[in-house]
Amino acid sequence: MASWRWPWRRCCSWRPASRSPRPCFSGRSGPPAAADAGVQMPYFNLEKTLTSAFLHRYSISRLHHTTSAACCCSKTRSGEKYTDPFKLGWRDLKDLYEDIRKELVISTAELKEMSDYYFDGKGKAFRPIIVVLMARACNIHNNNSRDVQAGQRSIALIAEMIHTASLVHDDVIDNASSRRGKHTVNKIWGEKKAVLAGDIILSAASIALARIGNTTVISILTQVIEDLVRGEFLQLGSKENENERFAHYLEKTFKKTASLIANSCKAVSVLGCPDPAVHEIAYQYGKNVGIAFQLIDDVLDFTSCSDQMGKPTSADLKLGLATGPVLFACQQFPEMNAMIMRRFSLPGDVDRAREYVLQSDGVQQTTYLAQQYCHEAIREISKLRPSPERDALIQLSEIVLTRDK
Repeated sequence: MASWRWPWRRCCSWRPASRSPRPCFSGRSGPPAAADAGVQMPYFNLEKTLTSAFLHRYSISRLHHTTSAACCCSKTRSGEKYTDPFKLGWRDLKDLYEDIRKELVISTAELKEMSDYYFDGKGKAFRPIIVVLMARACNIHNNNSRDVQAGQRSIALIAEMIHTASLVHDDVIDNASSRRGKHTVNKIWGEKKAVLAGDIILSAASIALARIGNTTVISILTQVIEDLVRGEFLQLGSKENENERFAHYLEKTFKKTASLIANSCKAVSVLGCPDPAVHEIAYQYGKNVGIAFQLIDDVLDFTSCSDQMGKPTSADLKLGLATGPVLFACQQFPEMNAMIMRRFSLPGDVDRAREYVLQSDGVQQTTYLAQQYCHEAIREISKLRPSPERDALIQLSEIVLTRDK
């Protein structure tokens, strides 16, 4: 397959740490070769550890600082204009949130209000959009059918419900006070009631899943719930061995974020196409886009303001979490290791760690790693028959990299 020149806008200006106290985004692509070979070595040592630890789980392309990226363009590989993936996806998601609220048949008025709270139509609906686009792409690949099956659309709703339930539970664990620019469920109704609200959303999602009636699909999506729990446990722990931290971080990222996207994509492919090879393509696309999505989310925790994000920035540091930018920065500032092990618990740790990250190339390296995952997602989805939906999924990979909230 011919190589695909990657279009992206989130391009970083690569400068020595001493002259770049903050990451600077300009029109240039990935990092050029550093003048000081010693600056590169920790990164490639980390890459070697990362690749060897996750070769059987994650398809990570080799990372080279000298890779150039093409300018952002608006054409597909066939030369046709891109269709806005969100506009294309919303054709099958009309009344998405209204339909989800109908699934939440709850007699208790307060619990109903809590459960409906985040289904206000103000979310990005990123996961449902991917699911319906993947459904169409797989259906077209199989028999040239452009229609989304009822069961496939149900999976889009279920994916959003599982995601929202996980947000409610995460906010309780993190004691978060804001989400999507408004107070969290736990902030308004308290932690105990918030846990119950998350549970009732998961219950409604499970009932909707059972109605689909396909045991393979049920098995695929119940794996997501197990992964969410295991991912949260991984996030509560940490690794003393520096060489194991990035592997631990990526596994947590997959389970907490990418598993839902990967398995939802696989589920709609199972309903739309009998070919196991297509199921794997759908899964791999979702996995790689999901990991890239979270990597960029971790970058935005350092580069965006609270108003853009709809929640406080530097939140991960305050929770004691060492994300990609921190782990990359640690290669240049080894004194961060002690802070990581004590989960940034001493006075001044959070501010010092943030400064170290911004003085290092941690943000750029994490962005670059996200680019590689998106490369892999494009490589996988390009195996399907050409269609507007397939090309929209390619464009969604770019949107993952270029988003600012």
